[in-house]
Amino acid sequence: MANIASARKRARQAEKRRQHNAALRSELRSAVRNIKKAITAGDKKAARDEFQRSVSVIDSIADKNIIHKNTAARHKSRLSARIKAMA
Repeated sequence: MANIASARKRARQAEKRRQHNAALRSELRSAVRNIKKAITAGDKKAARDEFQRSVSVIDSIADKNIIHKNTAARHKSRLSARIKAMA
């Protein structure tokens, strides 16, 4: 544990930031899981609606540097392709 006051403060800030980032990352995973669930169910309209809701979540998390912008783009691209491939 840190002994200097400024180091203790930085440790507190880092922990708070870690928890916040973990919550956002969890929100991202939930959004992706909801789309995959709709795709698995075979409901194209529901999958498309869920995808549109989730795109803003994915983009906002990428804007906050929780994930890289290219990772966000890859997620969106792959999910979009899976939705388009549905019969």
